[in-house]
Amino acid sequence: MALRVAEKGSGSVRKKSPRKKEKSAALFAPLKTKRAFEEISAEIKRMIFSGVLKPGDRLPSEGELGSQFGVSRQTIREAVRRLELAGFIVIQKGATGGPLVVDTILNSISDSFLDAFQMKKMTTYELTKARVEIEKMVVRNLFGVINKTDIASIRESVQEAKRKLAHGRMPFGDDLRFHKLLARATHNYVFVVMVESLMAVVAHYMSFVNISAARWSRAIRAHEFIVDAIERGDEVSAMTEMENHIRRADEPYRRYEKSRAGQNKPLRAARK
Repeated sequence: MALRVAEKGSGSVRKKSPRKKEKSAALFAPLKTKRAFEEISAEIKRMIFSGVLKPGDRLPSEGELGSQFGVSRQTIREAVRRLELAGFIVIQKGATGGPLVVDTILNSISDSFLDAFQMKKMTTYELTKARVEIEKMVVRNLFGVINKTDIASIRESVQEAKRKLAHGRMPFGDDLRFHKLLARATHNYVFVVMVESLMAVVAHYMSFVNISAARWSRAIRAHEFIVDAIERGDEVSAMTEMENHIRRADEPYRRYEKSRAGQNKPLRAARK
């Protein structure tokens, strides 16, 4: 059963106070269905997608939503729980708390991708192969659209990594950020989602693998080479170095996976 937004002044919302009536009447209309929580969450998503509800907006209370949709508080709780799990809202505590619309979809997608990677026992061979193809595609799509602001941001991430390494700190976050910034510089959100998801898996491996300072230094030099090639318009050099860089980065992950495969049979050994 399709939901519709209640017309202002339709009378479909119970009157609690003049102020609440005006706010409620502009949002939702009652519905009757056995799985109302699914339709309620779908309707709220639709309003977020259409821009009626924006990040930072607070949803009405459980009581108000229940009154507007004509359902119980328990049904509203279930709908809100689904929205929270999907990354559309967060629940703030306290007297002024409640469901708050947020933009955490990208994090949710990345987390789901990482879960699938682990559940399906995907190998580092598969991860590296996908990274090479996708990130070379990212580099190819940078040419003609990347701007000076993007270049400056990417270079700063590389410099920050160098500063950290010089002070004896390993630049985990900066390494991941470099690849994410390249994806964002394409101004194509599909690439952003793909690379963010891949980086979630790379970060997972980084948390287990001991990466030497020498290897970090080589990665930073590769990043510098890539951004230099992009800035001078050398597509071939940028793509070649990106592939070489990703394959070198895979080496410690591959060794880790092989050691795990020897201890835990369900984990497949990486293919060669």
